[in-house]
Amino acid sequence: MLEILFHGLLLGFGLILPLGVQNLFVFNQGANQPSYFRALPAIITASICDTILISIAVLGVSVVVFTFSWLKAVLYGFGFVFLIYMGWAIWRSEPNESASQRQSEPKKQILFAASVSLLNPHAIMDTIGVIGINSLNYSGAEKWMFTISIILVSWIWFFGLAFVGRQVVKLDSRGKFITQINKVSAIIIWGMAIYMGLSLFR
Repeated sequence: MLEILFHGLLLGFGLILPLGVQNLFVFNQGANQPSYFRALPAIITASICDTILISIAVLGVSVVVFTFSWLKAVLYGFGFVFLIYMGWAIWRSEPNESASQRQSEPKKQILFAASVSLLNPHAIMDTIGVIGINSLNYSGAEKWMFTISIILVSWIWFFGLAFVGRQVVKLDSRGKFITQINKVSAIIIWGMAIYMGLSLFR
């Protein structure tokens, strides 16, 4: 059972470590919110969304859903428009704004976090193609252990990532580093939007 736990933990960290839209968004919320507490809506939403994706991948539901091409087109189309808007919002954000200006409403954070988590084609492919397939090696209690260990990685990672963002902004008094991070984040988000847009015509 311990071997299964380590398998899930290593696989979870391997999939979540690469720099992507979801990671950048959570990091930005930790850095740009006036306090760590204010970033909790984004952290918890991203964690819950990963939990959902991992669970449906293990259950095999995701494979069934994406056999409907029209549903995939709707999700990708919405994701394209929303990511273009979100990239623009992050590009224009200023790290030296007042706390009241920088604070995103919880509803807005939740919507953004859910969008970059559930409409991220790479995340979907990772869960279906990697986690889903690896879960086929287990059954019963072993499958539960494998699934829970991967979910645990997501929760720990997002809470830690926002915390790191919070510490970085404390050291970056002039906001130069955060400004550059925001620009890079926006470009990556636009790149993801273009990828999703092109996927609609394949």
